[in-house]
Amino acid sequence: MTTAAVSRLTKDRDRTLRNRATLEKNVNLLFWYERLYRHQFKHLPNFDSKQVLEVGSGTSPLKRIHPNVLTSDVLDLEHLDYVFDCHEIHRFDEISDESLDVITLTNVLHHLHDPVAFLENAGSKLKKGGCVIATEPYVSVVSKVVYDLFHQEPVDFSIDKPTLEGIEGPLSSANIALPYMIFHQPYGWSDRLLTRYRLKRLQPYTGLSYMLSGGISRRLPIPSLLYKILFACDEVLATAAPQAVASFFTIELLRL
Repeated sequence: MTTAAVSRLTKDRDRTLRNRATLEKNVNLLFWYERLYRHQFKHLPNFDSKQVLEVGSGTSPLKRIHPNVLTSDVLDLEHLDYVFDCHEIHRFDEISDESLDVITLTNVLHHLHDPVAFLENAGSKLKKGGCVIATEPYVSVVSKVVYDLFHQEPVDFSIDKPTLEGIEGPLSSANIALPYMIFHQPYGWSDRLLTRYRLKRLQPYTGLSYMLSGGISRRLPIPSLLYKILFACDEVLATAAPQAVASFFTIELLRL
């Protein structure tokens, strides 16, 4: 690994640890995540008894809510169960083939060099009938403005294939539009997945409530009770009019 690559990984590792510390202190953002996990896993009875792998766990609070979850990331962090490049998940022997009930990830696909290839490879670790559940940015009228003005990650619709070029680091490289284009645009980029999966769910999740929490980089002085009321309204609006206001969506792929 080059000196520049090591420097980028160190920078992203330090940023991840700062983000994790910030999240732990943000009550409203923790509530947003708790409700997200209910949304993601609502169709999975006895979730806490299942074999679950989370990919991209650097900042995620999932394991504090569901201790059965196995955590992983490409960054070497002390709180993780596994450290590996998720693109090579099919070659990662510490997780047996067809041993997992669920692979889950949140805001990770848009950071991957080749998210479709990752999803194809991930199927080898799932039991038949197991699922991948991922939540990613949704590009609506409102969220496009917010992402363009207030988010440092690009929203690039000019790409001609479902990959992320010019990788600099696991956090510092991204294209918010990538998962949206794979699953909501008529390019056929997700067709490769149909030999391994059935698309079970494609569902919007919230509009501005993530931003109103301050997100991972800041805290807004909204009392928690008021935030919960705003969240409930936001959830209804995003479900009713996703193309206008939704900021995230959840994909559920069922392994054939």
